[in-house]
Amino acid sequence: MEFFKIHRDIPFMRHAIIFNVVSLITFLAAVFFLFSRGLHLSVEFTGGTLLEVTYSHPADLNGVRNAVAKLGLNDVQVQNFGSARDVLIRLPVQKGVSSAQQSNQVMATLQVADASAAMRRTEFVGPQVGDELATDGLKALASVVIGIMLYLAMRFEWKFAVAAIIANMHDVVIILGFFAFFQWEFSLPVLAAVLAVLGYSVNESVVIFDRIRENFRRYRKMNTMQIIDSAITSTISRTIITHGCTQMMVLSMLLFGGATLHYFALALTIGILFGIYSSVFVAAAIAMWLGIKREDLIKGGSKKEEDPNDANAGATV
Repeated sequence: MEFFKIHRDIPFMRHAIIFNVVSLITFLAAVFFLFSRGLHLSVEFTGGTLLEVTYSHPADLNGVRNAVAKLGLNDVQVQNFGSARDVLIRLPVQKGVSSAQQSNQVMATLQVADASAAMRRTEFVGPQVGDELATDGLKALASVVIGIMLYLAMRFEWKFAVAAIIANMHDVVIILGFFAFFQWEFSLPVLAAVLAVLGYSVNESVVIFDRIRENFRRYRKMNTMQIIDSAITSTISRTIITHGCTQMMVLSMLLFGGATLHYFALALTIGILFGIYSSVFVAAAIAMWLGIKREDLIKGGSKKEEDPNDANAGATV
């Protein structure tokens, strides 16, 4: 299925330098904000108090947030836990206040707002646990990057692997840059979204790389720039359909998913938008500049030249 057919290849690679300069400026800005402002880490990473509260009826999460906000606590996370009547509250560490004192203050405030509120359990998450989670998150990110590089190197060629990883890490850093600049809370769900974006972006890169390899086999009279332009043009319809549908679902989570899914969906929204851009323009351009050529992908392949009368020799999906 396709929305439209493009019968002339769009010269994307003619403007590759402009696209990549824009990407470089955005990337450097993200790095600057990461170092100057840093990430606003959630309780999972910094430590704090976890409080599980149950109600005799479905809990009003906004009411719980407003009640806790009256205590002057910032960065409090409130979400359902298990059922609509159970609420999990994450409280940041307060100087001079113990975890028990903090829990008692919150419960007293909640019971004033709703007498049915009852504490099921409370526990303190120390900074050491947060450090372990951060370390494990970095290990997971590194594992994904290494796995993607090995997969692309085996399926295509090492130049494609390098190009894809540069483009995908560009997406990750830009997501982190947005969170650093706006000081949005960076939590475990956001980390999961970042890992999901890595896989999502590499999927788009694989589609384009597959079409580049196919074009090298089909069009022997084209140079590398023309081959890449044809590959990108011929996948535009597919890109619009798949990414448009995905973005609509993610925007639905962002708009209607509530506070629990807000930053998760926000990270996915940013990542998908920049992932499309980087996979289409950045990864392909870097592969071109690394010197990808027909011999890299077709070793001992057929020397059959393209048929000018071939009905499939156009830029269609």
